Amino acid sequence: MDHFAEQLIHGRSHISPKRLGEPGPSAAQKETILLAANAAPDHGRMVPWRFIEIQQESRNALGEVFYQCLLDRDLNATPIQLQEAREKALRGPLLLLAIVNYADDTNEISKEEKLVSLGCAVQNVLLSAYALGFGSGLSSGKALQSPRLRSLFHLTDHEDPICFITIGMVTKNKPGRKRPGLSEYHSIF
Repeated sequence: MDHFAEQLIHGRSHISPKRLGEPGPSAAQKETILLAANAAPDHGRMVPWRFIEIQQESRNALGEVFYQCLLDRDLNATPIQLQEAREKALRGPLLLLAIVNYADDTNEISKEEKLVSLGCAVQNVLLSAYALGFGSGLSSGKALQSPRLRSLFHLTDHEDPICFITIGMVTKNKPGRKRPGLSEYHSIF
């Protein structure tokens, strides 16, 4: 394997969104990062995914959805928990929502394959951000499955929000976890 590719793949690690700060990617860097998604496998050339960038002026609306979703799940949530839910929307300079689109007029491409395509697109985004010197992390949560979030982002019936991607400069590093050995996930039949 090319030494650069190996360093890129094995060097990148998850960074919690609370450990990602300014500066974020410039407009040109952001375009480079997002264009990396185009290299994902895409059987049928359907582009069964998209990314929504949540700009700073929209973060409070997303924070309100996180707040309301927590209240929907837990009427006994403390004021601190509710504030933390709101603040999740404010983390990191670049915040993206990754969405899979299951629509298919031909019914030839499975939902699973479309989800794998999105996963590859997300990995390309993460690797591209890392190659440019940024940290990144994925986050999910119960709010992703809420009607409130679907409504906020005007998702169609054929779309599902899968995860948020946060990209920025690493402000604090946490020791990485040991990666599994090959024998832990590979077998021969």
